[in-house]
Amino acid sequence: MQIFWIGQSCFKINLVQNSKETVRIIIDPFSEETGLKMPSLEANILLVSHNHYDHNNIAKVKGDPFLIQELGEYEIKDVFIQGIPSFHDDVQGAERGKNIIFTITAQGLNICHLGDLGQKQLTDDQLEKIGPVDILMLPVGGIYTIDGKQAQGIIAQIEPKIAIPMHYSLPKLKIKLETLDRFLKATGQKIEAQKKLKIQKKDLLIEKTEIRILEPCC
Repeated sequence: MQIFWIGQSCFKINLVQNSKETVRIIIDPFSEETGLKMPSLEANILLVSHNHYDHNNIAKVKGDPFLIQELGEYEIKDVFIQGIPSFHDDVQGAERGKNIIFTITAQGLNICHLGDLGQKQLTDDQLEKIGPVDILMLPVGGIYTIDGKQAQGIIAQIEPKIAIPMHYSLPKLKIKLETLDRFLKATGQKIEAQKKLKIQKKDLLIEKTEIRILEPCC
């Protein structure tokens, strides 16, 4: 499995099935109104956590993908996906509406993408539905979502093997968000950014959550 961060909350996941077919998953493609350049991507599966312009640029994704933007359970090309209800704020959606948390299970790995989670804490029901997580993608930029300090609390709740921050300030981003530094300061770690995360289940003999920083790619 290879994971690339495109920017904002957008990720590309490539899965090679049986050494033959590559299954491509795109999550939350953004509009260039954000100030970021959205590359032309191709997908078999496209996930959209909520209908805001920095997450729902469906037209930019080629390949006639299977689109998932609703709650529920799905199985496509040996990939199991679950959409779990959550909120874009900490007042039951009264300010910014609803958000979908996605879990993706493929090749023995459990991935969780929190979308624009604004809840300071996950509920017991949400945690039960999310289940064990190998790789967690979570917002850390505050203002519209949880911030860096609150993200630490969410990591403590989920206890993933690896956590990848997203949805934070970038040089050309027109949306005002907090920088990654605030999240990293809360972790007390200094971490080198990498271009992609290439991982298999056997690589996850990890006792404590590791933070991985991905450079925007493509």
